[in-house]
Amino acid sequence: QHCFVCGESGATITCSKAGCKRHFHLPCAIEGSCVTQFYFQYRSFCWEHRPQQAAKVAPEENTTCLICQDPVEDTMSYGTMVCPVCKHAWFHRACIQGQAVHDCISGFRCPLCRDKDAFVSEMFTMGIRIPFR
Repeated sequence: QHCFVCGESGATITCSKAGCKRHFHLPCAIEGSCVTQFYFQYRSFCWEHRPQQAAKVAPEENTTCLICQDPVEDTMSYGTMVCPVCKHAWFHRACIQGQAVHDCISGFRCPLCRDKDAFVSEMFTMGIRIPFR
């Protein structure tokens, strides 16, 4: 199978959406804005069928990532995420992924409101890999 991101052969990941025929390599997933869920069934989704955050909010002007302090995009996107509980904690996907790897499941929570349950569930759904140790 050919990867829809890089065009090379050997793509083994298929979008989990029924009827979607897109294939991609796991390393190409981020570049192609794909989401791979690292829990339960380990499903993967292409850019068109990936899960979206339910929160319908937009960051205020000059909002920065709570982790790296760089500006975030002016809308929620693949690379810009928000805490589903407080809706004020904005961060880059790469930044929250780094925080998840550092904290592991036992310490991972929203950097602002400190919610653990809904936040961790949302991050799993959105494709953030949270190690168990």
